[in-house]
Amino acid sequence: MSDLNTALIVIDVQESFRSTDYWNEASLPAFLDRLQPLIDGAKNAGIPVVQIFHRDGDFAFSEASGLVRTLAPLAIEPDAIFHKPRHSALVGSGLDVWLNTHGIRRVIICGIRTEQCCETTARHAHDLGYIVDYVSEATLTFPMTDRKGRVWSAADLRDRTELVLEDRFARIATVEEALAGLGEQAVA
Repeated sequence: MSDLNTALIVIDVQESFRSTDYWNEASLPAFLDRLQPLIDGAKNAGIPVVQIFHRDGDFAFSEASGLVRTLAPLAIEPDAIFHKPRHSALVGSGLDVWLNTHGIRRVIICGIRTEQCCETTARHAHDLGYIVDYVSEATLTFPMTDRKGRVWSAADLRDRTELVLEDRFARIATVEEALAGLGEQAVA
C-alpha cells in the first residue's frame, strides 16, 4: 500500500551534531529506536523518503567539514536529498518545488532538532498548505538555558513543541500513527 501524495521528511540527522558542545550521545539510541522504524515503514509503504541536510558557514555544518552526512548508524536510502541554509527545510533548498512536482500534499516531519529546524519546517509547511504530521518521538533535541537561567530539558522542549504545534500547525503523531495513516489514506 502506498499514499503517493505523502512524503517523509528526515531533517538534519547528520554527523555535524557530534561536533557541537551540546551533543549527548546517550540520547541517540532512543531517538534511533523511533526514527529507524519510521523510515523503514515509509519505505515499505512506498512513501518517498526525503533527507535534508543543514549546510552553512559554521565549521561542523560546512561542506568542508566532511560532517554533512548521515548520522551513524542510521540506515537510510532517500528518494531525494536537499541541503538547506536556514531553519526551515522549505527555504533555499528546492524542497517545495520537488514536493509540488511530485504531487505531495502531506508531509511527515522528523529529525534533529525538535524545537528548531523540525518545528520551523512544520510551521512553514502548514502555512504553505501542506497537511503535516509531526512525529516528535522521532525527533531529537538537547537541553537549553533561557535568558532567565531556566534549564529546559529535552523533554520540556518536546512538550512545548507539541503544545504549540498541535491542532494549529500539525497533527502530533506517534511512529505507529503516522505509518497507520499511510495505509488508511492508501485504501481510501
